[in-house]
Amino acid sequence: MKIDTVIFDIGGVLSVLGRMKFFRSFGYSEEVCREIMQATVLSRWWRELDRAVMPVPEIIDHFVAENPALEKEIRHIMEDIRGIVVPSEDAVRWIRKVKGTGRKVLYLSNWSQKVTDDCPGVLYFMPEMDGGVFSYECHLIKPEEPIYREILARYNLDPERCVFIDDTEVNLEAPRRLGFHTIHCVSPEQAERDLDALLAE
Repeated sequence: MKIDTVIFDIGGVLSVLGRMKFFRSFGYSEEVCREIMQATVLSRWWRELDRAVMPVPEIIDHFVAENPALEKEIRHIMEDIRGIVVPSEDAVRWIRKVKGTGRKVLYLSNWSQKVTDDCPGVLYFMPEMDGGVFSYECHLIKPEEPIYREILARYNLDPERCVFIDDTEVNLEAPRRLGFHTIHCVSPEQAERDLDALLAE
């Protein structure tokens, strides 16, 4: 087989990003929800949550320092972020379909301990997978190249025989340089079609 390993991102690929719905659940206006999104999830400090070197309270303080008018809202939503990512009902079916072709299935995800703790049901599909790398466990994050080298080294992979699927285009640049096949997941349905076509080659 030209491809022997399929590597999935999790958020936006094997799970559903429910961020705006989560913010709306607090009763905030659309404008405030967008401001909270920019102040937290889309902030440079959110990636530090995924890297897991800096304590979470310190990261929250950085959110607030850059957005002092939203301090009350930021501290409130960060108490428990259950719902910011939600399960995809299709994840197990897709994983089993790929494994049924004889390929190894791994994950490579920017993921935090807080999301793991607060959103426990999201990773229900993990027993189906053959392993993988979470950013918070190795203290490396996408799109930086070392995290892709980490999964190659950990599982003794040939990048030219791997395909990596991610919903963020910039996260595909380093793996392409390293020789991975890549698929930009605009929707899981489109990514599954693209993967089917690639595995059939």
